[in-house]
Amino acid sequence: MRVCANLPASGRDVRLDLFRGLANWAIFLDHIPHEVLNSITTRNYGFSDAADLFVFISGYTAALVFGRIMIERGYVAAASRLLRRASELYAAYIIVVVIYIAVIAWVSQQLHDPDDLNQFNIGVFMSRPLWQAVQALALRYTPVNLDVLPLYILLLGTFAPALWLMVRKPTLILICSMAVYFVARHFGWNLAASPSGSWYFNPFAWQFLFFLGAWIALDGSHAIQSIIRSTAAFWLAIAYIVFALIVTTAIRAPELGSLIPHWILQLFDPNDKTNLAPCRVVHLIALAVAVTRFLRLDSPVLQWRALAPLIRCGRHSLQVFCTGIVLSFCAHAVIELSLNSLWAQVFAGAAGILLMTAVAYFWTWPKWTIGRAGRGGRSILQPRRPAIVAGLKPID
Repeated sequence: MRVCANLPASGRDVRLDLFRGLANWAIFLDHIPHEVLNSITTRNYGFSDAADLFVFISGYTAALVFGRIMIERGYVAAASRLLRRASELYAAYIIVVVIYIAVIAWVSQQLHDPDDLNQFNIGVFMSRPLWQAVQALALRYTPVNLDVLPLYILLLGTFAPALWLMVRKPTLILICSMAVYFVARHFGWNLAASPSGSWYFNPFAWQFLFFLGAWIALDGSHAIQSIIRSTAAFWLAIAYIVFALIVTTAIRAPELGSLIPHWILQLFDPNDKTNLAPCRVVHLIALAVAVTRFLRLDSPVLQWRALAPLIRCGRHSLQVFCTGIVLSFCAHAVIELSLNSLWAQVFAGAAGILLMTAVAYFWTWPKWTIGRAGRGGRSILQPRRPAIVAGLKPID
């Protein structure tokens, strides 16, 4: 079978970095209980939230980067890079689990507050550390707020065998992914988690969002370009976004809920996040249609200095995400110590975002290596250049 993927031109789409950075900030704020700043995140104004956006962009980016590597250098090169990236994510996950557990256990001991151990699913680990350590290595045990990283690891790992066919028959892979999504929702498929229960992000359902992003990167953007650019599609997307805003607001505010027929609210409450309710997928697609209409690739808005921190966080999303996970608990502890005072909520949220941004900027500093200078053999410091594959800048 010949390659039929229609990849965009080489170069970095800054919009991906922007929205991935925005997703990281929102995930950090959403993970802090009793945090006033998380009232501005997208989960309060529609069916989808930062997790949906993160998985969708991850699928798009994976197909864009590794699909081009496969076309130019072959499947073995692309698959090996994919698996290496998955192993890096796995190593980062294990490290952050260890740090996260240690921080929560230490803070809980110092504050004499054992409730946090149960609230963040650490008490289970403390009762059987060796067994749960093995379960963590198998991605079966996950502390609270870390669920999206095992999902990403699994999706990236399973993307390697699908990539060969994805660049040849992207629509076929999308149809198969959609079939798995609906069958899993119908029969209740999910992976088991330790000590009991199942994955918070059902991978059989969430893989559809990942492969939808991959399909758009490889073929979908060309296949549906005329539909996306049509006035009817745009206004239909706007109408659905407004409808989602009204329903979500009504569900969160009972005094407004009485203004909407009860049977309508029942369709969307609860908003099934574990099994990725269809309304979440449609909402994310509607947002993508609206955003791409207003924010084009060459938009001068992307050059605004005010957006530079978000873009930088998106370029180093793994480091920023892992930092945000630990900082979210630290912010929670500060807010609890202040008895949920407003100033502490604002300070903890703002300080966490500043620290995450500092980590992103730190990762862009030149990495220096020891080199040899000319004939004298004198040791000097030389900047190490990042590897560029197939004309692409490295993506973290």
